[in-house]
Amino acid sequence: MREMFHGELERLGTDLAAMCGMARVAMEHATKAMVDVDLSLAEQVITDDAEIQHIGEQCAEHACALLALQSPVARDLRTVVTAIQAAEKIGRMGELARHIAEIVRLRHPQPAAPAELLDPLAQMGGLAVAASRRVEAAIAAPSGVLSAHSERADDETDRLHDEVLERAKHANPPYPVQVGVDVALLARFFERFADQAVGITRRLDYVVTGERPARSSS
Repeated sequence: MREMFHGELERLGTDLAAMCGMARVAMEHATKAMVDVDLSLAEQVITDDAEIQHIGEQCAEHACALLALQSPVARDLRTVVTAIQAAEKIGRMGELARHIAEIVRLRHPQPAAPAELLDPLAQMGGLAVAASRRVEAAIAAPSGVLSAHSERADDETDRLHDEVLERAKHANPPYPVQVGVDVALLARFFERFADQAVGITRRLDYVVTGERPARSSS
């Protein structure tokens, strides 16, 4: 029974890592669609999110079944509970990438953001992709050492977020209201994607160490 249980845990981890890989690709494509004003790529991100959400539901159901049928304790219990939380957060990452793509689609054939703000927004997208890649690796092989690095990278994302908002606020001439709203939303979606990734790495550290995260990402 224990061998079967751990086999199911391994399969659950494989599915979560694959789901995270899909969210990473979604963010890569959403960022590229924003920079290149690529409508077809934006449409692909929007369409593909349904599969990410479907896999997330399957992972959560799988983890809940393990809780109900196996009554795990200690590290195994932490692993299963973290899997449920990770499925929710990765699903949210997919949604956030989709939101970026939706803005690209809404504004096409015009750019989703002013040219002078595309670089810091694209940097935020790159950091978000890197964060999801760390999560993917950590799910596959939890080591208990990744959250500190993830949080340092998240600090850079926060800095870029503030920079984008500050530059948009003081643009001369001022941006139209709709442009300002789009920029604020894009920056927020990139930032929240990275935050979800940090939240997962904190939980994965908890699985390994048994020490509760000092703070959590919603």
